[in-house]
Amino acid sequence: MASSSKSIYVALAADLLIAVTKFIAGTISNSTAMIAEGVHSLVDTLNELLLLFGLHKSKKKADDLHPFGYGKELYFWSFIVSMLIMGLGGGISIYQGIVHVIYPEQPGNPTISYIVLGCSALIEGTSFIVAAKQFNRLRGELAWWNAIVRSKDPSNFLVLFEDSAAVVGLFIVFVCTYLNHRMNLPWLDGLASVLVGCLLVGISLILARESRSLLMGEGIAPETKGKITALVEKDETVIRVMHIMSTYESPTEVLLMLIVVFKDNLNTQTINLASDRIRDAIKNEFKLVRYVIIQPETYTDGVISGNEVL
Repeated sequence: MASSSKSIYVALAADLLIAVTKFIAGTISNSTAMIAEGVHSLVDTLNELLLLFGLHKSKKKADDLHPFGYGKELYFWSFIVSMLIMGLGGGISIYQGIVHVIYPEQPGNPTISYIVLGCSALIEGTSFIVAAKQFNRLRGELAWWNAIVRSKDPSNFLVLFEDSAAVVGLFIVFVCTYLNHRMNLPWLDGLASVLVGCLLVGISLILARESRSLLMGEGIAPETKGKITALVEKDETVIRVMHIMSTYESPTEVLLMLIVVFKDNLNTQTINLASDRIRDAIKNEFKLVRYVIIQPETYTDGVISGNEVL
């Protein structure tokens, strides 16, 4: 699935505007939950900036030190974003919430909080719809969760998760704020902050898991390996594919290494020509495969012997 920064820019503008209004409303209404939501939006703003920075860095051209390019910069910064969501967003919200559950404070006028919550829900909802529509186009026929797990571009689902968490968080704060003023239970304000923090920690763990997998060198899917194996074994010079190793160097670049058993009566030139033919066939069929390394083996009287890498 290809990357697009449209949803990131929309989310950035939305979160920056909302963060400012939440902090103002939280200060005026003396609402810890609203302050926690302001921290949430501020962290989301920083996250979008880091994602854009990661996208920019990942497009740097390959050089002597990084012959396969800088595509994994995106995976690194996506992992940093997930840690920020947990530490700054979730950690601060939970801490502030616990403090205000133990030492609750009487809330101020809730009117401005309701206004800000309503406006925030409208803006965050719009941002979420933009992100959802974009992801819906990119996922094709895959189910939503399968598309998230199989996506090799964290920027496609990070914003989606952030916006969904923001919408749920606003609902939690609204309910607790209403009950707080309706039933005079000021500790509910702190509880809302704790719940928002727990929500952010949960989201961050999912995002960290996916980003870490990509950063550590996640490879192609088993079904794709099967298709490549079938394609290679169609060549008349090949007996079988012994092993396929792969890693995503970026969301649009795959490094592939094949250990292929060739027939024993082939000379070096024939194996070289066959390797070129196989390499071209794979690249034509699988557009994300940019690098193909073939390790040829020969089969003689039941014994497999290695040749130099081509």
